[in-house]
Amino acid sequence: MSWKRTEYAGWGRALRATAEIARPERLRALHGTMGDALVPAMGMRRSYGDAALVDGGRVIDMTRLDRMIGFDPATGILEVEAGVRIGEIAAAFAPRGWLPAVMPGTGFATVGGCIAQDVHGKNHHHAGSFCQHVVSLRLATPTGENEVTPEGSPDLFRATAGGLGQTGVIVSARMKLARCPGDVMVVTERRIADWDEFLARLDGSRATYTVGWIDATATGAKLGRGILEEGETGSGLVPRRRRAARVPMDAPRIALSSPVVRAFNAAYFRRVPASGRTVVRPIDDFFFPLDRIHDWNRLYGKSGFHQFQCVVPVGAADALRAMLERIARSGLASPLAVLKRMGAGRAGYLSFPMEGYTLAVDMPNTEAARSLIRELIVQARDAGGRIYFAKDSLARAEDITGMYPELDDWRVVVGRQDPQGRLITDLVRRLQLRGTA
Repeated sequence: MSWKRTEYAGWGRALRATAEIARPERLRALHGTMGDALVPAMGMRRSYGDAALVDGGRVIDMTRLDRMIGFDPATGILEVEAGVRIGEIAAAFAPRGWLPAVMPGTGFATVGGCIAQDVHGKNHHHAGSFCQHVVSLRLATPTGENEVTPEGSPDLFRATAGGLGQTGVIVSARMKLARCPGDVMVVTERRIADWDEFLARLDGSRATYTVGWIDATATGAKLGRGILEEGETGSGLVPRRRRAARVPMDAPRIALSSPVVRAFNAAYFRRVPASGRTVVRPIDDFFFPLDRIHDWNRLYGKSGFHQFQCVVPVGAADALRAMLERIARSGLASPLAVLKRMGAGRAGYLSFPMEGYTLAVDMPNTEAARSLIRELIVQARDAGGRIYFAKDSLARAEDITGMYPELDDWRVVVGRQDPQGRLITDLVRRLQLRGTA
């Protein structure tokens, strides 16, 4: 297996690395590529920052190891290689009455990536995190493969779930799919007038899938206005699929200037009638709305963008409101801002979720935005919350102190698995997750 020196980036395109990359197509080639040393792995690089970056090192691209190995309809357990994309599973199994139990906001995320970040979805308040539905996984090391299960090897499983790939190369997984009555989504959309109403609606929602788009430019009495979407899987008439588009070039900075974003957000808010509405959508349109626009990250221009995403406890909602006020006054927000209610479900020592509210806002890569996000990270920490490593590109080691109380437990397991630190990525190094050594 050959190594190719390549410059690459996370999805936000603000952070870059140059590394030697190998792309094995079979497990034999994967083990040959690893030789006698551990090497970090990556998938489709949909983490926004440097979670997949290994500047000056070597990394294995797992995207060609993308085979669906087997499915048991009696149990709903699907076995796949780590490079399989979540959207591919949804497309293949929804017509058969099954869906991944948890799906992130992009169908391009690989199963290996979903495990490494223990991703959450629009149903976290009911279903918990991705790895809570993983029955077992296989980890590759230079000495061979090991099966890891929540019951048989709980510490190693918890260190791998959300563990940023630091326990070994995730080769495959067995995951339990969820029953669904059909391959369309019945979605109820409602305008939400302000912050207080949004939280009340999120708290009161009994829908299986719930997500809020929030106008992060609105201020004053309109602060926190947005659109609440509540969805259920269904069957019946399949809506016409919209043709995918592509962003062919890096957009000029004016494309997401403050006046343009404000105008867009106002129009987007009004697209839902004041009385609300119920619509039928293809499943991928609901779960992966931005996947219809290939290379949408180029809308932020050549410099890329950053995302701030945090979760705070239910009792810290006022602190989250204060963060949104700062964002709205700054004029730096893009149209991409999401508010969700989270449950307590999490599978790993470094899993992001906690019982509370999560806010995610994209901002262009400017000095003003970087400064604001760093301040917001500190506010989230001081409110008893935490940031999401899958989206982070700006936090410092001192910022995350106390955010993840089980960090020391994770370090113990990772130290046993990779004592020489060969799996360390740029994110792990930047945040000193494995210590200062």
